[in-house]
Amino acid sequence: MKPPARLSLFVVALAALFGVAFAIGSASGLDLTPAPTPTHEAEGGHGDGATDDDATGTGHDDAETGHDDGGSHGNGSHGGELPAGVVVSADGYTLSDLAVPQAAGERGAITFRILGPDGHAVTDYETQHEKDLHLVVVSQDTTEFFHEHPVMAADGTWSVDWTWPRAGSYRVYADVLPAGAEQGLTLAQDVTVPGDVVVEALPEESRVAEVDGYRVSLAGDLTTSGGVVTLSVAHDGADVTDLDPYLGAYGHLVAIRVGDLAYLHVHPEGEVGTVPAGPDIEFSVAAPSPGTYRLFLDFSHGGEVRTAAFTVVVGAHEH
Repeated sequence: MKPPARLSLFVVALAALFGVAFAIGSASGLDLTPAPTPTHEAEGGHGDGATDDDATGTGHDDAETGHDDGGSHGNGSHGGELPAGVVVSADGYTLSDLAVPQAAGERGAITFRILGPDGHAVTDYETQHEKDLHLVVVSQDTTEFFHEHPVMAADGTWSVDWTWPRAGSYRVYADVLPAGAEQGLTLAQDVTVPGDVVVEALPEESRVAEVDGYRVSLAGDLTTSGGVVTLSVAHDGADVTDLDPYLGAYGHLVAIRVGDLAYLHVHPEGEVGTVPAGPDIEFSVAAPSPGTYRLFLDFSHGGEVRTAAFTVVVGAHEH
């Protein structure tokens, strides 16, 4: 069994400061010109000029995530680095030139580049789970979740067709492994989509998710000490035993910590062809701290990818 994937905290004392903003997008519009290259790897700060608040109250604290051989994507937990999913720059790489549609319902594209330590756009990447880049977008209230795969142009510009479902604040994550980099990176920026913002209530804690006639059940506890959680898929009351391989696995689990939106992408135990194709998908994972988390399971069946979402709470006295 692989060791649990971890989102380890950068400064535990900051876990209560979820109101510290990570607003990269402009509150008065979406003029997403490149921010100055951050230098927070050594300083432990946000070199992007983060402010105290934005139009929708986007906020986060500093937490640290791990990248291990247990199937998780992160920025690493060594050397005092900031966590995956809350920084625009890490290890000399920067998410830059982010541009998005200007209003909810407006058809357009998300475009961006990844700049390398030399300041030039990266055009050479290592493939991770059948893709060179995984783009994840999550609303600040964590009720909207998207996992897409942009296309890269020759000049290193990534793009994907995009329409915002509603106004509000969103975080855009780029999950990549540039060729020559020591480890995978998850770089992120926040954007604000102008309009009448309706913040959805956080869904209640639940061990069952329903999506398109599928019932996905969660067994096992997400804890700070780590362990196995199992997601079981059923359709119309019958166990699904013929899940499709999707990006080289029978399922992909993204964990988002409510408040700071720290990020962890976990892949299941076992390889396609060596474990049953359902109904159970097992993940080895550990929470970095007590708190509330959103879990998003991507799975494919009948040629269509679906996402099951859960809210889980990790208690303060778990060891």
